[in-house]
Amino acid sequence: MEKDSLIYVAGHRGMVGSAIVRELKRQGYNNIIVRTRKELDLCDQQAVNAFFEKEKPEYVFLAAAKVGGIVANQNALADFMYDNMILEMNVIHAAWVNGCKKLQFLGSSCIYPRLAPQPMKETCLLTSELEKTNEAYALAKISGLKYCEFLNRQYGTDYISVMPTNLYGPNDNYHPEHSHVLPALIRRFHEAKEAGLSEVVCWGDGSPLREFLYVDDLANLCVFLMNNYSGNETVNAGTGKEISIRELTELVAKVIGYNGVIKWDTSRPNGTPRKLLDVSKAEGLGWKYKTELEEGIRLTYKDFLENPMRAER
Repeated sequence: MEKDSLIYVAGHRGMVGSAIVRELKRQGYNNIIVRTRKELDLCDQQAVNAFFEKEKPEYVFLAAAKVGGIVANQNALADFMYDNMILEMNVIHAAWVNGCKKLQFLGSSCIYPRLAPQPMKETCLLTSELEKTNEAYALAKISGLKYCEFLNRQYGTDYISVMPTNLYGPNDNYHPEHSHVLPALIRRFHEAKEAGLSEVVCWGDGSPLREFLYVDDLANLCVFLMNNYSGNETVNAGTGKEISIRELTELVAKVIGYNGVIKWDTSRPNGTPRKLLDVSKAEGLGWKYKTELEEGIRLTYKDFLENPMRAER
């Protein structure tokens, strides 16, 4: 990308999209196009086509998605599949029709099989069964990734995909039921501390292992890959380090300053037992994460405190 290239970031108000915009500006890219959901409904094919015909972006970061935690995914399987399938196909297709030079599709590590060999390499995609609790979302994301690959194969496009591990950071969603594990814990322990509660109940037994990547590190990788990578195979985005949910919970409590008792509700689902990405491909290209987990949680909690409306989502 040139510094004056016309760049469209889809989903710029979300955690990932806003981080990509910050990173682009930090690196001197200022010809950035964004649209709010009210200005452009990505599920409206006609509107998306009209937008691309008018604006003709040279580069596209497709970070828009309908996202949520275990509860949200389980309660709205059809919505998660339909909305994500429609919006990603609309954007990718319109980019191709209108001669976009390069597109980057943002997926999720949940696309990999539930019991994939650990750490998960990019090549393990579609080798066995998916995790049922987010199957609909995963199938939609796999379809977007494959559509990019098939356009490359059939029409010679330069469309790439990135598969991030669990993300966290500024602009996250802290909704008590629809958020992911780390922001949910931040809100729960903050409210427990404010209310002076003697105990906090967390889901599952704390045994699952998870990997977490600070969203600004992901954004740095996204811009790096747009400039340095082409290929049909996705690129994993992570730290290569994992932590148990129990250890994570204790770390969040420590950062927030909550000193009460943590109890576990084992009647609640754990989700996938382990999800660790093999990040050797990204590292082989010359990229490595910068933000360690405790520091990232501190920065995220600061964002939570400074954005009270964010806590209401």
